[in-house]
Amino acid sequence: MYKEPFKKKYMNEDKQKIIIALRKAKTSIEKIISRIDNEESECFPALQQTLSAIGLLRSVNILMLESHMKREMGKYKGASTKQMQTLQEEILKIVKTSQNK
Repeated sequence: MYKEPFKKKYMNEDKQKIIIALRKAKTSIEKIISRIDNEESECFPALQQTLSAIGLLRSVNILMLESHMKREMGKYKGASTKQMQTLQEEILKIVKTSQNK
């Protein structure tokens, strides 16, 4: 199990990655809104921004799930680290697969 200071540092790094990705998604969405408000005739850039925002939000979803699972792993003291890592990988694989539909 992780030592507490390392765990907190690790969680703060996850939190920063999540916030950065959310801010990027917010910027993309604001650009989409601006293009629509200004009735710009070129729709392709807006479509690109939409796909960018979707990709960023999917990444945030995965990062949040990973962070949550890392925090919760400490609660399962009876299970081996290897078992927990396998479980984590399986859950992430399922989520990643579902997002590609």
